[in-house]
Amino acid sequence: MATNATRAVGVDIGGTGIKGALVDLESGSLLSDRVKVATPKGAEPADVLAAVRVVLDTLGVADADVPLGVAFPAIVKHGRTLSAANVADTWIGFEAEKFFEDGLGRDIHFANDADVAGVAELRFGAARGVSGLTILTTLGTGIGSAMIHEGVLIPNSELGHLQRAGEATDAEAFAAYSAMERDQLDWPEWAARLQWYYSHVEFLFSPDLFIVGGGVSKHADQFLPLLDLTTPIVPAVHRNNAGIIGAAALALASDGTDAVAGVADTLVDATAN
Repeated sequence: MATNATRAVGVDIGGTGIKGALVDLESGSLLSDRVKVATPKGAEPADVLAAVRVVLDTLGVADADVPLGVAFPAIVKHGRTLSAANVADTWIGFEAEKFFEDGLGRDIHFANDADVAGVAELRFGAARGVSGLTILTTLGTGIGSAMIHEGVLIPNSELGHLQRAGEATDAEAFAAYSAMERDQLDWPEWAARLQWYYSHVEFLFSPDLFIVGGGVSKHADQFLPLLDLTTPIVPAVHRNNAGIIGAAALALASDGTDAVAGVADTLVDATAN
């Protein structure tokens, strides 16, 4: 069992579900079962906070003895959420970190969900040891992104909101996994949309590696082989747990220990109050 110095709780808030677990940050593995509850309809702050409490109570970590990190699907800067994709508009310009700290009665660290997934994959997964530019995308209700250059995370990249020329909707409305479900696409039909998206990102940024996360990454063999790209593209090692693991890593870095170094501390500095 890991010691308190290397254990933290990660909570990953998404547009459809809120997941949490206790994480061993020496190995990047879960020390508990993953607890998941539905994201409340409308995703207003008070309702989301109540759902996070349910996750923590179920895990038995509602007190402040174990550090806590929270991942959220929005631009996060200085503890504020500056966007509101797939959650209520009341999150725009909202003091989210303080709201959760006051509501939970404990210190936390709060960051963008795709960025913390990038932290997990850099420290424990597919981005580890990769030079140049790695772009991680999470395919789910929306498209999240994390850009990592030579081991340094560039936070809040939001590449899911690239606009499509001549179209009213952005990339994630067209190519997220939710679009596949909404439009009842089969794998090849959805892969054609992903081909447009990844080709466009490839042209703009010339990355050295694409990593694909989110729940659908467990079916990577159904759609990644259908893509024709110059850049290697691989599924995230931690799949849909990357947000939990990365959020926990941030919590422990923010807690002042030295167990999680480098990119986690960089993201803490970039988003801290």
